[in-house]
Amino acid sequence: MGLEWKTRSGGPSGSGRVRAVPVEESLDELAELAASAGAEISERLVQSRSAPEAATLIGQGKVEELAAAVKSNAVEVVIFDHDLTPTQQRNLEKAIAAKVIDRTQLILDIFASRARTREGRLQVELAQLNYLLPRLSGHGVEMSRLGGGIGTRGPGETKLETDRRRIARRIKKIADELDGVRAGRALHRRRRSAVPLATLALAGYTNAGKSTLFNRLTRSEVLVDARMFATLDPTVRPLTLPSRRRVLVSDTVGFIRNLPTTLVKAFRATLEEVTEAALVLHVVDVSSAAAAEHTTHVFKVLAEIGAAEVPQILVINKVDRLPDADADAETIQCRLLSEAGGHANTRAVSVSALTGAGIDRLLAVIDELLPLDPLVRATFHLSAGDGATLALLHEFGRVLDTRYTGADCEIEAELPESLSRRLQDRRSG
Repeated sequence: MGLEWKTRSGGPSGSGRVRAVPVEESLDELAELAASAGAEISERLVQSRSAPEAATLIGQGKVEELAAAVKSNAVEVVIFDHDLTPTQQRNLEKAIAAKVIDRTQLILDIFASRARTREGRLQVELAQLNYLLPRLSGHGVEMSRLGGGIGTRGPGETKLETDRRRIARRIKKIADELDGVRAGRALHRRRRSAVPLATLALAGYTNAGKSTLFNRLTRSEVLVDARMFATLDPTVRPLTLPSRRRVLVSDTVGFIRNLPTTLVKAFRATLEEVTEAALVLHVVDVSSAAAAEHTTHVFKVLAEIGAAEVPQILVINKVDRLPDADADAETIQCRLLSEAGGHANTRAVSVSALTGAGIDRLLAVIDELLPLDPLVRATFHLSAGDGATLALLHEFGRVLDTRYTGADCEIEAELPESLSRRLQDRRSG
């Protein structure tokens, strides 16, 4: 069920909000979300109004039309491409005799089905409980007022307050556990920074091909699926650049238009991986008709989570789906950045994560833009029993020569300058 506001600004009267997305395009995305959740689409309806109707959002006439469509198609669930108030949701369910959910609830359901790690499940549960809390009233028996003294509240009110307290306690418990997750992530980042390894964060609109690119870069086997939000839990893998510097690549949850604020808050620990990254690979599905709009939305979300100042590479993906005449990288880059309002100095690389085209060029640009930590050659004088330093040299550098003299050894290696400085006291000469 889509909504189209008949005002000059494109939004409800007095809202000052602009609807930049045509209603049919927004419904296409809603249909894709519903299909990802396992639903089968029976019919689409669009209501045009000058302003939302307080009781039902869409007005009595449209409610009757919707009820008739539900009955004739034996529909079980009606999905609104607009947030519903608890009152509107209850009134609509009563009027059309079917379950009614809104876009936010649909996205929460998809996230709940896709979360695999303990952290992911906690984040989704927190978002669901925050969504449920204001919708408790009115679902049980009507609250009765038997008196004003302690212990005289009616059974409906008592049940409601009990539910509220139980949910509030659970929200507090999950929030505390997620704070522990954040502390753990911070500890891991500090450990990584002890031996400097830059992190690249993949970001982009959902279904832009981030997981396919992640697999191509790191030779991993992360789930790749055409359904929206197929990859929910973050994954980190190492990558060796052409300069032989090692970096970490983090695959993150895809962004989407009108991502529920409850989810943005819940996934704060995951999104911190983007804000802490040395470089963001902003992946765009160039074959999508809404590529510029999706790019704009990702720029906006990155700014909202505090990652606007992190250097970006615009990875123009799925060029294999374009006609050869349209696949000129510079033309695509100029068009996307112009329409999306991106920074003119943002570097862009055209690739096909599926076929591997352009990946070498992308790796070269990553090498060029990452904060400098050049490779140097140095000789180290170590005790033969210094296994920790030997392991560091083999893991983060390239050992060129090893010479043993009694209980000591001399190692010539090529390694990042930062690690060489850290091991300065063990260097020869």
